[in-house]
Amino acid sequence: MEENRKVIIVNELLHWKKSRMLPDQYCDYLLTLYTEGSRPKEIKKPKKTVLLSLANLILLLLIPISALLIYFTELSITLQTVILTLFIFACIFFLFYFSKKVKMMHIPIISAALILLMESVGFVSELYPKNENILYVALVLNCIIWLFAGFKWKLLYLWISGMLGFLLLVISIFI
Repeated sequence: MEENRKVIIVNELLHWKKSRMLPDQYCDYLLTLYTEGSRPKEIKKPKKTVLLSLANLILLLLIPISALLIYFTELSITLQTVILTLFIFACIFFLFYFSKKVKMMHIPIISAALILLMESVGFVSELYPKNENILYVALVLNCIIWLFAGFKWKLLYLWISGMLGFLLLVISIFI
């Protein structure tokens, strides 16, 4: 029998065994027959955890929800701050929860950084609408956090974002 055809049949039998379309004894017999006595290794398909995908989707949706919450609602600044702080803690929770399963999760880091930036700018501009210096301090603190996180976790995009933030702040202050 042609080798390509054997591979297709063996893969189909493994699928039938896994989904229990045939009893295990029949599948084992047919697998032994088609593989000529050598047991095939189980085909490993890449596992996609639904929970991880759902968490990433939720974290990505937190960014526009935060923007809507800050700029298009009439909620008090304290309530906005509490909700956005909860969003940041959710990002941090997902980062630590999934860090055991995945090597590095970039979406929670990016979401937390952007929500923190929106929260700090919204908070400062609401409390001190006429004072630009406090806004600059908040932006510098965000850039320092991004630089520190980029250096600590060796994430180039955070480090570049922190440096570009500093550069844009210096340009906007002195020009």
